[in-house]
Amino acid sequence: MRAIAADAHEPATFFCGGSRNFTEFLDVFDEVFVLDIDTDTLHRRLDQRPPDEWGAQPSERDLISRLHETKDDIPAAGVVIDATRPLIDVVDEIVRLAGDAHAAG
Repeated sequence: MRAIAADAHEPATFFCGGSRNFTEFLDVFDEVFVLDIDTDTLHRRLDQRPPDEWGAQPSERDLISRLHETKDDIPAAGVVIDATRPLIDVVDEIVRLAGDAHAAG
């Protein structure tokens, strides 16, 4: 991951996902975006997951709900993005903000 992030052949590289050990590698990113949703949206989206996808099982949902409520495991320095909006709007905002950060140098 560090090698991919350091590769200057591409103008931008995006990584998507979460990791409980993010403090060990957050320094390689120029910007961090935190996708935020309300509790109702979270539960509605979890309800739509197939039974074999992570977050569909009760024990997983309990953990997800607790982490969502406490905001544990979320980078404090991240730029919060309202992810309740349509996906294209969320992506457009991230691309715009990443471009602004890149232009600011």
